[in-house]
Amino acid sequence: MRTEVPGPCPVCQTEIKYLYQTDTIPYFSEILIISALCPSCGYRLADTQILRSAEPSRWELGIENPDDMMIRVIRSMNGTISIPELGVRIDPGPACEGFISNVEGVLNRIGKVLDSLFSWADTDAERDRIRCIQESLEKVKEGKLAVTLVIEDLSGNSAIIADRAKVCRIEVIEDEYDGQS
Repeated sequence: MRTEVPGPCPVCQTEIKYLYQTDTIPYFSEILIISALCPSCGYRLADTQILRSAEPSRWELGIENPDDMMIRVIRSMNGTISIPELGVRIDPGPACEGFISNVEGVLNRIGKVLDSLFSWADTDAERDRIRCIQESLEKVKEGKLAVTLVIEDLSGNSAIIADRAKVCRIEVIEDEYDGQS
């Protein structure tokens, strides 16, 4: 189902359309895709939400061969992506967008971030480190380097859709402060 809802842009207050669309991902769940684009200021919103009860979760997938590039990945705007073997960690920020892609798409997104970082690098050592990670990403795509893709999401709205993906619940510990000394 697809629904358009008018509303103000949160940045410039121009009237824009918010698109809400449901979709079903086979062997997984029904999801809600939310998107908006403001033609006046360029504000963008893109997110996915799982339409089932979701617990904070950590997903792990060993990427070992080129066939793994086609595994479906859902990342909400709250999800943190990491590849520990490469020292890659992408934390969500205020401009973070959710997406539905595959492993190759995630690696390509990381590659684009590295391209941007390369242009901002101050030292040869930083540029060498970026080149090294870029080369490692290519080896992963070719199946010549095994790594682990990890997605942690306190909203529980991210997932890796593969039988061999490991998922575990993240325990959220809340500090209790009663205001007494």
